[in-house]
Amino acid sequence: MQTSDMLIQNISLQGKEDLHQILIENGQFKTIAPMSKALNHTCKVLDGEGGMAISPFCEPHVHLDTTQTAGEPSWNISGTLFEGIERWAERKSKLSLEDVKQRAKQTLKWQIANGVQHVRTHVDVSDPTLVALKAMLKVKEEMKQWVDIQIVAFPQEGILSYPNGKELLEEAVKLGADVIGAIPHFEFTREYGVESLHYVFELARKYDRLIDVHCDEIDDEQSRFVETLAALAHKFEMGDKVTASHTTAMHSYNGAYASRLFRLLKMSGISFVANPLVNIHLQGRFDDYPKRRGITRVKEMLAADINICFGHDDIFDPWYPLGTANMIQVLHMGLHVCQIMGYDQINNSLALISTNSARTLNIKHHYGIEEGKPGNLLILPAENGFDAVRRLVPVRYSIRQGKIIAQTQPATTQICLEEHSEEVTFCR
Repeated sequence: MQTSDMLIQNISLQGKEDLHQILIENGQFKTIAPMSKALNHTCKVLDGEGGMAISPFCEPHVHLDTTQTAGEPSWNISGTLFEGIERWAERKSKLSLEDVKQRAKQTLKWQIANGVQHVRTHVDVSDPTLVALKAMLKVKEEMKQWVDIQIVAFPQEGILSYPNGKELLEEAVKLGADVIGAIPHFEFTREYGVESLHYVFELARKYDRLIDVHCDEIDDEQSRFVETLAALAHKFEMGDKVTASHTTAMHSYNGAYASRLFRLLKMSGISFVANPLVNIHLQGRFDDYPKRRGITRVKEMLAADINICFGHDDIFDPWYPLGTANMIQVLHMGLHVCQIMGYDQINNSLALISTNSARTLNIKHHYGIEEGKPGNLLILPAENGFDAVRRLVPVRYSIRQGKIIAQTQPATTQICLEEHSEEVTFCR
């Protein structure tokens, strides 16, 4: 991507008083200073309109190979994970390279429009042709100017429980997958599940890859593969390279076990991804009343300083029929479901879709609004994080290496009462 120079003025930065300005030169942050400081420049100036500058949103968990297939050929009527798998099996038989590329690119455009510049996508490799993986590798290259993509080799139907599962997973890594996945709770037996995790670490160490496991995505409180994942990460000192996605069973663990588990999780240094929209939709389906929320222990992890972030999981597909790739919508649901609704909690919550996610993706070395790092940022039309979440604001500008790659024009709403019209801003 061709870089650009830009001076952004009249923006607020979280944790800093007064309005600031940011100078980007050669695609990198050159100077970050208060508006009161005079800067020498010859580049174009962008008025931030008093908005909030933050690092780009990250999507840490999405399935771009399945996106935009809801209702094809039929809808998931029960709303369960298992019917979703059945509906996907019907659609999966019709996959082609161009089909996957077209749908993935369309959703990536939605993500870019919503301020996402970093995406980790899980791609089903339980397929002898590996067509979805090959398509996503092409998409990654073709879209790299606007979004960084990590590809997870995801064995949707298991590693040991699917014919040639091990060989397919390793072949996916050889073809270029950045991250190695697993789904231990979906393997035929507990022993298979544990063995699959050992194999994933073996591959990751052999090929120097990250690990992201669909872990304990079930309401069964006896599903406890996260302890094996954390123990292996601790053993091999790979915590910063390992992610546990979903862990919805943790919602149902008894307190005594959870207390012991948290010690190991903290020691291991692994990251977690919760997917509020999909978790609250799919979990609790076998409950009568009361129905569990079925989302992992986000609030407790934050209190324990265990890294956790939010993702979509699915967008307009057999498992989740809605979605426009809006990360603030994901955050909004997560704060409600996890009861993280104190003022400071909401004000600081954008980290769950930005900085925490960057740590999960292992990209902190080139992420963040800091002098010397790539000039990537968002400007939100909000006073602070609380205001952004409360009003579900759109991304005013998404800037990548000093170039605007997405912008949303401010919307206005008028009400007409008797003889008078009045603009409503939803601010007090």
